[in-house]
Amino acid sequence: MAIRERIVADLTAAMKAKDTQRLGVVRMLKSRIMEAEVEHRGRKGPDYVLEDPECLAVIATYAKQRRDSIEAYRKGGKEDLATKEEAELGIIQQYLPAQMSEDEVRRIVAAAIAETRATSAKEMGAIMKIVMPKLKGEADGAVVNRIVRELLV
Repeated sequence: MAIRERIVADLTAAMKAKDTQRLGVVRMLKSRIMEAEVEHRGRKGPDYVLEDPECLAVIATYAKQRRDSIEAYRKGGKEDLATKEEAELGIIQQYLPAQMSEDEVRRIVAAAIAETRATSAKEMGAIMKIVMPKLKGEADGAVVNRIVRELLV
């Protein structure tokens, strides 16, 4: 089942179950996907529908915004809001591929460093260019960035 179809099915199920938290999150995901489709329709035609990789990119962006909000709430001492955002992030992550462990990311980054023979942080861009397509959607860019910096020092 395509991600878009799954979201619509989950939206209906959340309505029937009267699960207000899940309903709100899934509605927002559907809304974000529809907004992205409208943006693309100018270039790709009036009937354009996002493919799964594009839907994943929209969902990943939304998840990152939630993680940023959690961090901001924690810094501001708003633990109750951070907890609410974490619960909603859990729902969002159900639509994303499983995240790689830091050890797996570390192995891929180490292989890219060996491949490019990078020795300093100045070459970080070349490494990221190799690593990010391999990890697309399966690892947070901030984690990858941190690991690259650690291994280049």
